[in-house]
Amino acid sequence: MRAFEGRGFGVSKAEEFEELRPLLFSIAYRILGSVGEAEDAVQETWLRFDGSSTRPTSTKAFLSAAVTRVSIDVLRSARVRREEYVGPWFPEPLLSDPYQDPAQAVELADSVSMAALLLLERLSPLERAVFVLREVFAFEFDEVAAAVGRSEAACRQLVVRARRHMEAGRPRFEADRQERHELATRFFDALRSGDVDGLRDLLAADVQLVGDGGGKAPQLAKAVMGAQNVARVLGTVFPLMSRIDVTFEPHEVNGQPGAIFRDRDGKVLHTLALDVLDSQIQTIRTVLNPDKLGHLGPVADAWAVDREVKHARRQRN
Repeated sequence: MRAFEGRGFGVSKAEEFEELRPLLFSIAYRILGSVGEAEDAVQETWLRFDGSSTRPTSTKAFLSAAVTRVSIDVLRSARVRREEYVGPWFPEPLLSDPYQDPAQAVELADSVSMAALLLLERLSPLERAVFVLREVFAFEFDEVAAAVGRSEAACRQLVVRARRHMEAGRPRFEADRQERHELATRFFDALRSGDVDGLRDLLAADVQLVGDGGGKAPQLAKAVMGAQNVARVLGTVFPLMSRIDVTFEPHEVNGQPGAIFRDRDGKVLHTLALDVLDSQIQTIRTVLNPDKLGHLGPVADAWAVDREVKHARRQRN
């Protein structure tokens, strides 16, 4: 990304900031795992920049450091709330990353996946920030050190420690993007038709279906394990949902194959994201908590949909 660095080119603070907004949001989101909190962090960064009486030598360095520090502070308080969260906690679904860098396209997409963000949750706020700046966005160590207020040597140690944690949690076999897309297409075709056998053939033996409702939405299922069980749940529930006009549209979710489910009025019911590894679907994550869906559009009444599904099941039986 080209960042305006020069004073004297007639570029306003607002123009400089807007040029860098996609990068700032992308940094904040990876540190926080929340669209709303990331947007708030970016806004706070703007207020600090706008309130500064001097123009920095490097606007990119100044703003990146500012949004990182704000995000670290927010994460420290958010971690207490997450420890008290009802059920599994997943990041807020992100449909598209505003920061575009063709040279880093694959790395950026993988770093924003649900699986990667959940691995980042294992790190301390400082480790997480340093890892994101260095390993994802390729900041130099002097820039990382300035952003987090630590020495370069300390940042190098933090990166080594964070990298070790991340690598320990990563799967051994990665799927290429074309393979993910093809497998996801077959999965959603089978889901539409309620093809339990077709679904089972695409799932790893130890596949997990997990939902994040935060205690504010009915769960499709608390946690379902195993290919046969997951295929049966999906192949049974979605035909019932389709009878009450619930639809879904395949869409990348956090850089991975997924879908957005909507009620008959087009309101967002939940998202679904697939982890595809070694030619099989390993994990299916759904986000149902309405607090995490508002940035995607009007949110459906999941409890009302659940009542209709149960009614449709009774009618079928």
